[in-house]
Formats: sequence, structure tokens, C-alpha cells
Amino acid sequence: MDREHTSRQRKHRRGMRFAAVALVLALAVGGWFAAGAVGQNLREQGAVSVRNAILDSAKQCCAIEGSYPSSLEHLEQGYGLRVNRDDYVITYEVFAENIMPSVVVVPR
Repeated sequence: MDREHTSRQRKHRRGMRFAAVALVLALAVGGWFAAGAVGQNLREQGAVSVRNAILDSAKQCCAIEGSYPSSLEHLEQGYGLRVNRDDYVITYEVFAENIMPSVVVVPR
């Protein structure tokens, strides 16, 4: 009976080790997916912030100069706007000087 009891104890310990390893792996994989989702969410929020900063600068320019700027470079040179072009693709389109420009910011 001692051998049978010892054998059951070994099997139980092996099962516990397997469960612990499986739990650690599950947590690691879950953390990896969560970190990716958080990173993507932060990039998207950053893109919204960049777009809002561009539009705010364009409105300020229109209030001061009487028309919307014809280019993003005008805002960068005259209004102190700084845009991280390494992290974002920015499309700035002007239809007319009295209509707010279309601004699209996409994370890279």
C-alpha cells in the first residue's frame, strides 16, 4: 500500500506542476494579447489628439488671418504646430479658404 500511496502522490505532484505551467503560459499569452490591444488603443487615441491639434491650429489661423491655411506646413511654421510624421500618416486637404480643411490622421 505504501508504494501505491507514493505513486498517487507523484502523479498528483506531476499534475499540479502541469497545471502551474499551463496557468503561467495562459497568463503570458493573455498578457501579450492585452498589451497589443492597449498599444493599438493608445496609437488610435494619439491619432485623434494629433487631428484635434491640427484642426485647433487651423481654426486659430482662420480667426487671425481670415482664412484657413492652405497647407499643414503653414501651421507648423506660423503657429507652432509640431506633428510626429514618423508615427502618423496625415492627409490635409483644403477645398476652399473659407471651409475647414479635411484632416485624416492614421497611426503607422
